[in-house]
Amino acid sequence: MKFTPEKCRIPDQRMKPFIDADEIWDILNNTKPDRKQVQDVIAKSLDKQRLTLAETAVLINATDADLVEEIKEGARRLKEKVYGNRIVLFAPLYIGNKCSNNCSYCGFKSSNTDAIRKTLDDQELIHEVEALEDNGQKRLILVYGEHREYSPEFIAHTVKVVYDVKKGHGEIRRVNINAAPLEIEGFRTVKAAGIGTYQIFQETYHPEVYTHYHLGGAKRNYEYRLTSLDRAQEAGIDDVGIGALMGLYDWRFEVMGLVRHTNHLEACYNVGPHTISFPRIQEASAINFDGKYRVSDYDFTKLVAILRLAVPYTGLILTARENPEVRREVMRFGVSQIDGGTKLELGSYSDSLNEDQNLNREQFHIADSRSLNEIIDELINTGYMPSFCTACYRLGRTGEHFMEFSVPGFIKRYCSPNAILTLTEYLEDYAPAGTKQKGYEAIEKNLTELEAAAERVNVPEIRRRIEKIKAGQRDLYF
Repeated sequence: MKFTPEKCRIPDQRMKPFIDADEIWDILNNTKPDRKQVQDVIAKSLDKQRLTLAETAVLINATDADLVEEIKEGARRLKEKVYGNRIVLFAPLYIGNKCSNNCSYCGFKSSNTDAIRKTLDDQELIHEVEALEDNGQKRLILVYGEHREYSPEFIAHTVKVVYDVKKGHGEIRRVNINAAPLEIEGFRTVKAAGIGTYQIFQETYHPEVYTHYHLGGAKRNYEYRLTSLDRAQEAGIDDVGIGALMGLYDWRFEVMGLVRHTNHLEACYNVGPHTISFPRIQEASAINFDGKYRVSDYDFTKLVAILRLAVPYTGLILTARENPEVRREVMRFGVSQIDGGTKLELGSYSDSLNEDQNLNREQFHIADSRSLNEIIDELINTGYMPSFCTACYRLGRTGEHFMEFSVPGFIKRYCSPNAILTLTEYLEDYAPAGTKQKGYEAIEKNLTELEAAAERVNVPEIRRRIEKIKAGQRDLYF
């Protein structure tokens, strides 16, 4: 079978809906792949070419256990080619849980009268950021309920507060946002605050299913949410994140929706999403979820591998919703970013609110409650390079410009050295003695491998910068 880029029944137009549910199901239902077709698709992906919907369906519909293992092995090889052994670390910080929407699966929903509503004030926010900096965090995603109180001006203000907090060597160098869709002017206001990625998850890409779960509030408007990141692009935010909540509907459809969304952004704006998230639904206060489309561990690990192959240059984010065992597995063949030391209750990083105030403020339950250092220690033990790098965003290597660097395979040239430098900072400022020793052994091993590799990497300069960090300098990057 010869694959060619399909012409979608709904053409890609800027700020116009682009999902045709019948088309997606037609492709899924009429794709019956054989072994060679699966292997051909894997080979195309290993050539670092994004897959079409039809090719993605080939991988989705490959159900023989040995073919699924080939998909996972292909994803592992692709991840190594593009990302090397680095894992980027971040932490979520919840700013407020007020919400005007009534989403049946979410603990923040407006009908949840058990929830204690709270928005961090500036001083509480500063305490939270100081606590995160004390642990070594450099990258945050600020999370807001969808409420009129959380206006673009309010979001921009909180971003400024976060960036202004400095404690010792601690500082937050990148603030990403997970908040409500905005109008173009609103996105411009938030962009001016110096944000990184703006995340908006569609939750489910199926229009009718979407209406079933979203019972009230502005979020009920499927098309407005679907085109939200088009408006962000129009406002100049070229670094956006998409996602689907796995378990609301058939995971196969949602993977196709994520790939279709990627294709749409590339067709209209010459750059796809910077990140894709695929959280599985978890228990939360007062949720209404029947479990019909619950995703098993087997299917979840398969869908992560498929996404890795479908979108070779897109970061894949896995959160602490998943337990450590699942996280270990999918990092091997797909995931490039994880959170560490995660706490979801408002005020819980600094314990700035009393115990009674912290009750019922989490959006969902987490399954990996390990500290940041425990996760870093495990990453080092298993051969990964923990990274807090934020260099690309401050050097303008974002959006279409980022693709210019990443598509030819330059990611390792910048990201591996910067991962080493940010890990050095962590080892000097925050790591206990055991982690520090293992960390420097891992850094030396990686430098030796970079010296032996056919990459244009200036290892002597990396070593010089490591010594500068040991002498007290910070924020050195390529």
